[in-house]
Amino acid sequence: MLDPQGLYEWDPKGLAVVDMALAQESTGLVMLYHFDGYIDAGDTGEQIVEGLLDTLPQQTVARFDHDRLVDYRARRPMLTFRQSSWTDYEVPSLEVRVVQDATGAPFLLLSGPEPDVEWERFTAAVQEIVDRLGVRLSVSFHGIPMGVPHTRPVGLTPHGNRRELVPGHRSPFEEAQVPGSAEGLIEYRLSEAGHDVLGVAAHVPHYVARSAYPDAALTVLEAITAATGLVLPGVAHTLRTDAHRVQTEIDRQVQEGDEDLVTLVQGLEHQYDAAAGAEARGNMLAEPVDIPSADEIGQQFERFLAEREGDN
Repeated sequence: MLDPQGLYEWDPKGLAVVDMALAQESTGLVMLYHFDGYIDAGDTGEQIVEGLLDTLPQQTVARFDHDRLVDYRARRPMLTFRQSSWTDYEVPSLEVRVVQDATGAPFLLLSGPEPDVEWERFTAAVQEIVDRLGVRLSVSFHGIPMGVPHTRPVGLTPHGNRRELVPGHRSPFEEAQVPGSAEGLIEYRLSEAGHDVLGVAAHVPHYVARSAYPDAALTVLEAITAATGLVLPGVAHTLRTDAHRVQTEIDRQVQEGDEDLVTLVQGLEHQYDAAAGAEARGNMLAEPVDIPSADEIGQQFERFLAEREGDN
């Protein structure tokens, strides 16, 4: 494997900010990370990243070489043409930033397009950055499409070696094979190397999975803040307002929809309530609940990913 340091460069100003923060934060920093382009039902992770970057002070610490990592013909960057010439180009940006929460506490955010190539080299580079920047916990987040109703609380599946930081949630399945991701590989390699990692996946109703679903993003954000101690009220407020608006619109569309849609939602409600009741009694199999198999979950992931790629 080629030297991972060839994939990124440090920003001296941002690196100095982190070093100053580390001098005061002896326990290390939290790093949040999420990439565009993989399964993110309900735009769960995308909404959180956008909220953080739109509302909080930040400084770039490291930049990855997007020319090496992004397949432009698979995900073409936007060029703006005005009258008779090209006037703008949206350069892909895959960066580590140091961000300040509402109390001024620093944390790191790694975001941008998911690399199309050199995953192992990219993952090794991320591990180098984690070591250099004194990261104590790396947290990923996204949404997965599930057979759940929008009328019930958003479920979560925590993963990684620090699942206890998101108590009260259990995985709905024992084992499943799904299409791989750079995000998942980073968690796997960091855990192998002895780093603390946590992933939070929101269960998004499959019938709204291709639209922004703020309820899922808000639930994930609340889990992240509880696990890390970060204070992010501005982002939470925006997501809460958006969630109320979207839930109202979904309810309206369901009420005005055809009988099949109403039957679908009611069936999912019955399944959800039966599973929740069985879990409360300590036995998920106490009721004849139709829990999806690992193969069905993998197939649903693949369908969702194929639809996203088709849209792009």
